[in-house]
Amino acid sequence: MGGFGSGRQGGKDCTGDMRQVDVRRLHRDGDLKPGMAYNRQWTRNGEVISSIGMSVQAEHVTFIYRHQTRGGPWQDVHCTAWLDRTPCTYGGTRAWWLCPTCGKRCAILYIGKTPACRHCYRLAYRSERETTSDRATRQVNKLRDRLDWEPGFLNGNGIKPKGMHWRTFERLRARHDAHMRAALAGISAKLGLINAKLATIKRR
Repeated sequence: MGGFGSGRQGGKDCTGDMRQVDVRRLHRDGDLKPGMAYNRQWTRNGEVISSIGMSVQAEHVTFIYRHQTRGGPWQDVHCTAWLDRTPCTYGGTRAWWLCPTCGKRCAILYIGKTPACRHCYRLAYRSERETTSDRATRQVNKLRDRLDWEPGFLNGNGIKPKGMHWRTFERLRARHDAHMRAALAGISAKLGLINAKLATIKRR
């Protein structure tokens, strides 16, 4: 079984840095039926890089996997996460995890030394770590995708997609260009700091 912790070392600050198990997806896919047992795998380029065994009972799920902390010895983890269910507005129920660490209700457990919620691992969403320039670049690429332009604003603007109204095109292009200017300003500021640092080093 592939273990966890053998990739990036050190602190994991963002939710995307850790493997996660979403109880909503398990519920939707019918994978919370009592008596089920299966492995959940994560792959990269077609190769399995980590996996976790899951055994389902009526009120809880048992996780079985191996974990490594900062290059240390591998440890076997055998942990139970209890389930909670709340009624939906139009019938049926919604499944939740009860975090094994704090006991609070959550939809996603992150897999580390023990399965735990985002707050217990003090994880931020990646968007919370973005600079203004990063956010502008992300918006540029989203708009370029909607405009069917080649990714990357350094490739220049494209033409109006077939079937798109001119008013819509002009509005999206104006938003694209505004975000592009913000992204370029951020890049310019970063380069200015780098050049200033290099100049300081040269004077030593």
